[in-house]
Amino acid sequence: MSKKNSRRSFIKRASLTSAALSTSPFLLAASSNNRLILSRSYTHQEFSANDQINIALIGTGIQGIFDTQAALKVDGVKLVAACDLYTGRLERAKELWGQDIFVTRDYREVLNRKDIDAVIIATPDHWHQTIAVAALNAGKHVYCEKPMVQNFNEGQEIIKAQINSGKICQVGSQGMSSLGNEKAKQLYEDGAIGDIVMLDMYNDRYSAEGAWQYPIPPDANTNTVDFDTFLGNAPKVPFEPKRFFRWRNYQDYGTGVAGDLFVHAFSTLNYVISSHGPNRALATGGLRYWKDGRDVPDVSITLYDYPKTETHAPFNAAFRINFIAGSGGGGGFKLIGTEGEMEIGQNSVTVNRSKLSMTPSGYSLISFTEEMQQKIKNEYAAKNLEPRRSSLSTGTTTWEAPSDYKGGHYDHFNNFFTSIRSNGKVIQDPKFGLRAAGAALLANESYSRKQPVNWNPTEMKLM
Repeated sequence: MSKKNSRRSFIKRASLTSAALSTSPFLLAASSNNRLILSRSYTHQEFSANDQINIALIGTGIQGIFDTQAALKVDGVKLVAACDLYTGRLERAKELWGQDIFVTRDYREVLNRKDIDAVIIATPDHWHQTIAVAALNAGKHVYCEKPMVQNFNEGQEIIKAQINSGKICQVGSQGMSSLGNEKAKQLYEDGAIGDIVMLDMYNDRYSAEGAWQYPIPPDANTNTVDFDTFLGNAPKVPFEPKRFFRWRNYQDYGTGVAGDLFVHAFSTLNYVISSHGPNRALATGGLRYWKDGRDVPDVSITLYDYPKTETHAPFNAAFRINFIAGSGGGGGFKLIGTEGEMEIGQNSVTVNRSKLSMTPSGYSLISFTEEMQQKIKNEYAAKNLEPRRSSLSTGTTTWEAPSDYKGGHYDHFNNFFTSIRSNGKVIQDPKFGLRAAGAALLANESYSRKQPVNWNPTEMKLM
């Protein structure tokens, strides 16, 4: 069904009687505030020891632990090994998952094990490409945390390794498989907001932890931390615990707010509207408050241009991050279209459709005589620019996940492991991951150059 016909169908359904409203999850009614429950069914399966998927965690930090906890909720999955460069995290891994798991500070020992089917890569960004390629070449399925790469030129190697190995590679923007994303895509394709004209994304934080000032354990030293291996191909510097435990604050190891936060938004946006991404970016910002040695901004604003494609009109996107938001924090992700707006979260989607005023009001009529005002009103009335159906198709509807929903993080891993078992397709493969990461990295490139930058979203190349 074409986008135009789909939109017409949506409006037709939205113009039905209120009696029909209670039976259709797509309908909106004038002056309504409907709340509808989404659903997702899960099938519980029993797997023998021989049928289990054995996984290993490489990078046992904050995100690595959350990833593994989500992964182990999926039936038939077992953690058998963990790797990290800080011995305290290896001890933590045994606390969480048992004293019998294999632990090491060398990821190559993990890849050499024959009993490991898949690995979760949750290392600092500058190690993603090296370990992902090595894991795929070693015959392991890979779940790689976002952003898939630290630099634009690293992505093609992962794509090539995945194709040559025939293994599954899922990029870890965990909200991608959520009920919210799934419903938003359905609504967008059904024409719920018309043609997209703008995206508004923001993330405000107001805490030291939210600004990546993570705690440093008092036993951090050159014996407990393999700092030289952590540096990898980054510039050699003396041991500095802040660089290891707060690596997101440094360009040598991380990708700043763009790689940490923008990439989630691009994953959702590109998925919902079936896009390859933007073709131009202009960034600004600065280091306003958290002057703790970091060399990345704590306030970032980036404007993106999306070109016209078969699935969307040309539009603009605004991405804003503030790590010193005195308001207390918050966030939002909103698609704004010609006929409505859609706010998307992992657990809910809200569509709001308003009536577009097409006739002049007292503001513009005030300069005419009373007689002329009436003539103008009569002319506009004859044109019937605001038919009754435009009012009937307005209102607000929210679709919410049920209270027992397992969450987008679980769904993303469920998609990953199901694809391994069925040799199917993941929702976020390396090509998708590079397009999301590439779009995010444009912000860093523009900020560094102090000028707009161009990107080919189809060929995934910096212009």
